Amino acid sequence: MKTLTVFWSMVKDGLDTVTHGSRKYHIWMAFLTMVMLIGMYCYSFQIEHGLSVTGMTDRVSWGLYISNFTFLVGVAAAAVMLVMPTYVLKDIDFKRAVLIGEGLAVAALIMCLAFVVADMGGPAVLWHMMPVVGVFNFPNSMLTWDVIVLNGYLFLNITIPMYILYRHYQGKEAKKNVYVPGAILSVFWAVGIHLVTAFLYQGLQARPFWNNALLGPRFLASAFAAGPALIILVLAVIRNNTIFNIEDKTIKKISMVVTVAAQVNLIMLVSELFKEFYAPTHHSESAYYLFFGLDGKEALLPWIRTSITMNVIATVLLTFNKLRNNFKVLYIACGLLFVAIWIEKGFGLIIPGFIPGPYGKIAEYTPTLIEIGVTLGIWALGAFVFTVLAKTAIQIESGQLRYKKEKQAKKPEIQEA
Repeated sequence: MKTLTVFWSMVKDGLDTVTHGSRKYHIWMAFLTMVMLIGMYCYSFQIEHGLSVTGMTDRVSWGLYISNFTFLVGVAAAAVMLVMPTYVLKDIDFKRAVLIGEGLAVAALIMCLAFVVADMGGPAVLWHMMPVVGVFNFPNSMLTWDVIVLNGYLFLNITIPMYILYRHYQGKEAKKNVYVPGAILSVFWAVGIHLVTAFLYQGLQARPFWNNALLGPRFLASAFAAGPALIILVLAVIRNNTIFNIEDKTIKKISMVVTVAAQVNLIMLVSELFKEFYAPTHHSESAYYLFFGLDGKEALLPWIRTSITMNVIATVLLTFNKLRNNFKVLYIACGLLFVAIWIEKGFGLIIPGFIPGPYGKIAEYTPTLIEIGVTLGIWALGAFVFTVLAKTAIQIESGQLRYKKEKQAKKPEIQEA
């Protein structure tokens, strides 16, 4: 009973915290709310008319929604790069940032699930994804494995930080024997969610662009580059706008993770280019379409060239220690890398897999305004969720939000009076 009382008090104090703030904070939340409403308005058209309002066709059946889903799975998995040093390797320099990273993972996973719902056309068909009730097809379908690992990882990233914050809210230390086993499990689970997502594409033999043994490892490399890059940018915003102190050495250590992952990702990209173009076969047509265009169709050419240019510039900036330790340069490099991998793992991965079609026909894909509106709305939802989680966690971790026992203390006084 006491546990529920304390938890309910934490929820009420958390709601009070997130509904109060500076003018800048309220403008930010109002902006996100407006974008979410625009996204809901666009989604209402999709519910009414179906996926015909999107740019997807029977030739290109995955588009902007699944592109963002694939990328965000990597962002969610990147939380492991903070969890493992903190909980497993006992590195105290990561301790201040780990809850922020796990909050980012929760927001990314919620966006992943939202993009899956959007891609299915509407929530009315979600019953197909429920075990027993729908046609779950477990364990044969990789999609069902993806549903399981994503929801399992979401559960871990909600419960572990919630327990730690619950204890800190009472002014107590969290018991390691309670949360460390879950933290260790989440390390392996984080790798699993991205590998399973890679296997989802890799197992499609009819799509040679995806049927590549390097796809899984490259998913992990790009995830451990883009995810921590975003974490660095978020930490920069937090320490410049809140009382939560993030030390320079914490950001520098995370930047080392980003640097190594970005270098490995670039090496894997070169390996893939060599495989596709040194001894090309008819299976290389998808890669030719992506990097050079095919039969005069060049819709993705500006995207992938921009991505590679940004990727190379960011990796070079990060490689030199003097540049990386200059925070202004570091933030620019992280921003470039994040956008570059978003393009690479989005449009650069999903769309070419469908081109050319089974009969050699090239049907290019362009997202509609409805798709763009829904996508922006889901990204705003993720930012909204993360802001709420981060603001509450910062208040508890900084000691400003604590469980108050004044009500219990006043009861004897009332009886004596």
